[in-house]
Amino acid sequence: MNRDTQISDLSLRLLGQAYDQLDEGEQRVIRTIAERAPTVRAADDDDGSQSSFGERLADRVAAIGGSWGFIIGFALVLFVWMLINSKALASLGLSFDPFPFIFLNLILSMLAAIQAPVIMMSQNRQAAKDRLTEKLDYEINLRAELEIMRLHEKLDQLRFHELRERVDALCDRLDARGQP
Repeated sequence: MNRDTQISDLSLRLLGQAYDQLDEGEQRVIRTIAERAPTVRAADDDDGSQSSFGERLADRVAAIGGSWGFIIGFALVLFVWMLINSKALASLGLSFDPFPFIFLNLILSMLAAIQAPVIMMSQNRQAAKDRLTEKLDYEINLRAELEIMRLHEKLDQLRFHELRERVDALCDRLDARGQP
């Protein structure tokens, strides 16, 4: 039996559809079963090699910006900024951003305007990774289910042959005794 025939037979027997009617993931599962090859794809395999510098930077900014270290450090910087501009430099007449800290508000607004889209880019990339992981999980689960179905078929065939042998042996014994 050639490979294409085997793949078509598996597709019809296990999924009840012609191979050409299956989606890409189901075709990949049928091919790996026919080839008796392991499922080796992982979501992380596609991650690092195809991402651009900007995408990796967005992931890094989101990882840092969403951490407690960043929040605590940024709070400390804001506190020091306000303390210096309200007490220390104000007494010397050198404060560069006196209360109500308009320059600080401008910097925070610019930071938020830049950080929000970068974090959204990272979230979009994470969503794409999650979709790929979900797709791979589906393929692995489908393959496991199909392999279990194949094992059941083999067990059923073994039981059938075993029962046929027992019936034949019983018939032979009965024939040997001369009974109908």
